[in-house]
Formats: sequence, structure tokens, C-alpha cells
Amino acid sequence: MHVLVRDNNVDQALRVLKKKMQREGVFREMKQRRSYEKPSERKTREKSEAIRRARKLARKQAIREGLLPAPPKKKPFERKPPLPEIKARTE
Repeated sequence: MHVLVRDNNVDQALRVLKKKMQREGVFREMKQRRSYEKPSERKTREKSEAIRRARKLARKQAIREGLLPAPPKKKPFERKPPLPEIKARTE
């Protein structure tokens, strides 16, 4: 995996690297390998993951075909205008 560091901007390169690793599933695999997983547990986990993926795919397909309503769109975050400044009394 390669990440280019542009203009000595290491922070941005780290962000890009983390995003690539997240997409590849490296963090998930590291978490799973922390402790031993019995083969039977591994089978059940992989089976449940496959079922979850199949359900997600079927749900997306049904939404595309119009059989299910699409989930409501999220509203973009709107910042509130700043409060007016109150001048302090000087007595």
C-alpha cells in the first residue's frame, strides 16, 4: 500500500493511509486476531456475515426496483447564527 506525502503534509498522508486501511479491512482483521477464535466460532461468524451481506444486497435491489421505499434523506447540518453581543454596563 502506497501513500504519497505532498508538501511535507504528514497529517493528510496519515488520514489517507487510515482511510485506505479501513477500506481494506485491516483494522477489523487486527481486532479479530487479538485472541484465538475456534474454528466453529469462525464458521458461525463468517456465515452470519454472509447472511448480512446478502440481506443488504437484497434490500438495495428491492429499493432500486421500487418494491421498498427509500430511506429518508438526512438533512445537512445547519449552523445556528451567532448570538448578538450584549454590551456590559459600566457604572
